[in-house]
Amino acid sequence: MKKRQNVTIKGTKDGLVLRLDDSCSYDELKRELDQKLSANTRTQDERHLISVKLEVGNRYVTEEQRDELKELIRQKKNLVVDDIVSNVITREEADQLRAENEVVTVSKIIRSGQILRVPGDLLLIGDVNPGGTVIAGGNIFVMGALKGIAHAGCYGNDQAVIAASSMKPSQLMINEVRNQAPDIIPVDEKHEMECAYIDEDHQIKIDRLQVLIQLRPDLTRLEGGH
Repeated sequence: MKKRQNVTIKGTKDGLVLRLDDSCSYDELKRELDQKLSANTRTQDERHLISVKLEVGNRYVTEEQRDELKELIRQKKNLVVDDIVSNVITREEADQLRAENEVVTVSKIIRSGQILRVPGDLLLIGDVNPGGTVIAGGNIFVMGALKGIAHAGCYGNDQAVIAASSMKPSQLMINEVRNQAPDIIPVDEKHEMECAYIDEDHQIKIDRLQVLIQLRPDLTRLEGGH
């Protein structure tokens, strides 16, 4: 009988994809992975790094195991792990993911010295006064005057946007891009609502709200929305 393969190696234009069986023991998986990579890398050109993607299926891989697998692969000449994909996440990770995709609605005025922070999108019905700060893992929508500090995409999302009925911030920040006292459209040229986003030059730009339809078509979560 042919022995079951716990590790399957596939070459792609981007590097190697390693599919790891999710029913065998972890120790057995490591042994076979070590053997196959040792044989495979004998013919590889050591002058170039090869990207490796691990697909572990329905196996939950702890942080310690992730580090072990990365180190095992790193030892094989010029291989480097770019991604480990699993179909399984912990309840804590699921709760965090849900929070980051949730829209939190708050109705209040953020006064000087106050900080409002949410993990996902923020819909604030009220003003952000000078000295007040709003921070969100996703987008920030202020149905009022934004005169303080707004930081959207604080967990690394540079596609996040900031919108306000009256855009007069002391500081805007999206991901790690900061704009101190951004240029404001003159009063006689102002539109009803404005938005801030990171443009192609990786700078924060303020424009009328309608541009988001083209710039961020995935912003709405409603199917068939226009």
